[in-house]
Amino acid sequence: MYEALLVIYLIIAVVLIGFILIQQGKGANVGASFGGGASGTIFGSRGAGNFLSHTTAVLATIFFLISIALGNINSHHSAKNEGFNNLSQVAEQVQQQEQTAAKTQSNTDIPR
Repeated sequence: MYEALLVIYLIIAVVLIGFILIQQGKGANVGASFGGGASGTIFGSRGAGNFLSHTTAVLATIFFLISIALGNINSHHSAKNEGFNNLSQVAEQVQQQEQTAAKTQSNTDIPR
């Protein structure tokens, strides 16, 4: 579930970036007053503004919803693995293991 949401999240992020880069700025319509001829475009005389802005809004909403869901899943996932959060306990366990390994090795190295 987490991996599938992460893949969808990344795809939506890339598509959202693409839609944002395709859109024209507010000052781009100045050229239309000098014979820009926007009536012959694919999206009609109003241009692609409505289509691109609505699609960007929908993608941004989905992006934020998945972001919240991934954050929620990740917070519950990290709560299960609290054993590694306290590094001093981990360091003590490693030291104990090293000491027991050193004791067993010194017991086997006694000359006979």
